[in-house]
This record gives sequence, C-alpha cells and structure tokens, in this order.
Amino acid sequence: MSTPLSLDRLRPCLEGIVPSGIATCGVDGMPNITYVSQLMYVDPDHVALSFQFFNKTRQNILANPVATVLMMDPETAARYRLTIRYLRTETAGPLFERMKAKLAGIASHEGMTGIFHLLGADIYRVQGIEALPGRELPPVDSGPALLPALRRSVDALSACQSLEGLIDSFCSSLERNFGIQHQMLLMADEPGGRLYIVASRGYVHSGTGAEIPYGVGVIGVAAREKVPIRIMYPSSDYAYSRMLRDQAASSELAERLETAIPLPGLPEPASQMAVPIMAGLRLVAVAYVESRQECHFGYDLEDALVALGASTGLAMAALLCAEASAEETAEPARSPAATAPCGEPQRVRHFLRDGSVFLGDDYLIKGVAGSILWRLLSDHQRSGRREFSNRELRLDPALRLPEICDNLEARLILLQRRLQDRCDWLRIEKTGRGRFRLDLARPVVLVPEEVA
Repeated sequence: MSTPLSLDRLRPCLEGIVPSGIATCGVDGMPNITYVSQLMYVDPDHVALSFQFFNKTRQNILANPVATVLMMDPETAARYRLTIRYLRTETAGPLFERMKAKLAGIASHEGMTGIFHLLGADIYRVQGIEALPGRELPPVDSGPALLPALRRSVDALSACQSLEGLIDSFCSSLERNFGIQHQMLLMADEPGGRLYIVASRGYVHSGTGAEIPYGVGVIGVAAREKVPIRIMYPSSDYAYSRMLRDQAASSELAERLETAIPLPGLPEPASQMAVPIMAGLRLVAVAYVESRQECHFGYDLEDALVALGASTGLAMAALLCAEASAEETAEPARSPAATAPCGEPQRVRHFLRDGSVFLGDDYLIKGVAGSILWRLLSDHQRSGRREFSNRELRLDPALRLPEICDNLEARLILLQRRLQDRCDWLRIEKTGRGRFRLDLARPVVLVPEEVA
C-alpha cells in the first residue's frame, strides 16, 4: 500500500527551481494558465503564492477562489497537481518577509532585479494532492543524514559548561556534522535593535564585533521577524557589503563608518540562510550560513537548524542564568601581586557618546563592550587591579547594562575575542566562574574624548 501524499514530502517542488503553473477560471468560464514566480510552503495544509501584479490570475482568484497548480520535483521530475483555495493576502509580517527575500533571489537569478516587486503573499489552503503519471528519476541522496547530525550536535551542546564553550560547540557542529563551511553566530542586542558577531568560520577575517541592525538583510530580517530566512540564488538585494554601506550613508551612521568593523562573508553568496536562536519567545542570537553553490540549503536543513537553534537558545539561557546566580555568592575579586607592564606606553581613547574605544588611532570596539574595557583600564590605572568579577560589573550603573541575564557574559566574550584579533599586548582571560583577569604587557595612557 502506497504512502498517502503529503505536502511535507513534496517540499522540494516548492523551492522555485522549476516554475509551477497555475490554472484559474474567470467569471465568464474562460480558463487562464500562467507560471508563478514563487509557490512557497507554509505548513502541511497551506501554500503561499507571490502577488506582484494585478493580472488575469489575480482577477480570477478574487472572483473564483479555487485554482489548480502543476508542480515538478527538480530532482526526480515527478509531477504533482494541487487543488488550492484562496484564503487571504498578507502584506507584512514573517511570511511576507520570507517570501520577499526568496523572491529577490529568484529575480536576481532570472536577471529581473527591480522588476519583481512583492505586493503581498496570497495564502491558499491545499484541498487535494494528486500524483501524475510519467517517467521519474530515482531520488538522489545529497549531504549528511540530518537526524544523526542533529542528534550528535545536541549531544555536544548538552556537555557544555559555559557560554563560550557553547558558542564554539555550536559552530563546530555546523562545520563537522552538517558540512557548513561559511557561518557566523551573532548575539542579539534587543534594546539596541542590532546583532553583533561573536564567532565565525570559513573567512579570512573573523569580523568579531561587527554589527547588523534588525531588519537589514537576511540576518536582520530573521532577527526582526523571528523566523528563518532562506535564499536559494544570488541576490543583489541582500548583498551585505553594498546594502550596509548604502544604509549607513543615508542615515546618522554615515559619520561613523570609519569605526565599523568589516563584516565577513562571501562576496557573492549563491545561497544564504539565517536562523533565529530563541530561548522561549525571546531572541538570543541568529545563526547565518552561506554557500557559493546555488540551491545549497533546502527545507530539511532549515528544519534541522531551527531545531538545533531551539536547543542552543535554551542552553544559552540556562548557562547564563546559572552564571548570574553564581555571581551572587562569589567572593570579591582580589588581585595578586603582578609584574608592572613595561615598554612604550600605549594610548587608549574612549568616546563617551557611544562607548567606542580606540587603541591609538585604530578602532577596537564600541557600546557596552567598549564601556566595560574602559572601566577595567581605569580601575587598573587607579589601583593596579587586574582581577575582576562579573558581579561588580553587573552592579555598576555607569555601564548601563540592559536588564537581561545574558548581556554581560556575551559582551565579555565579544571583548575577549576582539582583543585576540586586534591586540598583542592586552588580554582578558577567564579565571573561574564569574571571574576574569586583565593582562597588560605595556603601560597605557587613557585619553577620554568628547565629541561635540
């Protein structure tokens, strides 16, 4: 007995690799058949069609909401016919943004950038699925088996005892278990409405500390809407190197472009996917992966990374809240005798307006992480202290830490890694739960700067 057809099993037909045909009927009984730019999977009972023009198909659907869709599996050439019924049109929100991003990739692939403009996502209920007779090719297995890869990754995450270890384990799992070479992990700064990179793989420069505003590109839209965004073809509309600079040049960020940390990434990614990492209903991070190969990330991989992201988000929340609880009982940090820094003094500049820190004339970091470093260096200069605790930083009102338990630990990891990338004489090293040490190989001259 054959397995009943389900939309879940037919998701490869909905990738847009082979255009689908849609047949509608007007009020006068005249049929109309056309190809659609995008037919997208919504859930096991619904699909979405892109609404771009008020054409004959649109007119027919508004008058007669039932349509027939012919679609093909791009690997096996198997053909299927759907009977669908129009329900509503969405012009904003997660589903609309997912379709908009995917359509941009299709438009670039077809040389029609600027022509495809999404007006809405038309939602249809699937009323019937029928397999059509014809020759088919055998299915082709490609990539790692996803369930074993997911299980190995979750097992590795469950063994992590710190946020830094969890971050490294997550990135290693993407590379080792899923074969993803180009990736970034960005922590969420919800009060600031942006994300910042804490880890990356596969690039010449790590980009640690580089920021992306919510709503910008694949990563920013995934953060804002809290849904995965996946693009199967190169998309000039989502090219970060151009888009971020254009956006900054037309806003208040223009004057601070020289302090921006370059964003890593492939110059022309052919496939992109951003997956939000959630702790319940709260966004804590976004994982971004990309490839030079078109159609590299499918629905099944998206499902696997969403599941891995859910496990990672809950693990992050558990570790960070445990870290914050441990700080409550920690003894005050005491600095042992240390060798005084020697060599030529290094000038460190700090701008109070945005917390940015420069080592000499070279930009290092800004925001909360920059304010933390300035506080540590100022304490060291006043008293010679090198040992510090998370708790004392968390209780310092001058740092203006948002009231979320993961902010401080994530910022310390960011600062630690940024210093490793950019400085050979200044380090922050963890010495225990809720404790860390400031290591200086040279004396510093602190220069507070005021910008009018």
